[in-house]
Amino acid sequence: MADYHNYSPDTNQQPMYNPPQYQPQPGMAPPPGYPQKSRVAAGILAILLGHFGIHSFYLGNTSRGLMQLLISLLTCGVGWIIMSIWGILDGIKLLDGRINIDANGVFLKD
Repeated sequence: MADYHNYSPDTNQQPMYNPPQYQPQPGMAPPPGYPQKSRVAAGILAILLGHFGIHSFYLGNTSRGLMQLLISLLTCGVGWIIMSIWGILDGIKLLDGRINIDANGVFLKD
């Protein structure tokens, strides 16, 4: 059995916790030096090039953009029609303000 009565903690050891780090929260102001994305530019990209997922890449959603691009290119035109409709709907949502944050949770500028 261990003897816990004579235990003395090492007082020279640094505390075992992580200092607070910057954690993105949905709908926050941009941190210093962060390039804030434009809502209007993202909306126009979505309407014009949404079938390629360009607006998703612009907003930082790279996996979503890659999925949209591959579906458009690899389905022999069928996916292009679906991705075009998806892009137009995303463009409308961006322009009327229903989508107002980028992939890091930072507000889009007008």
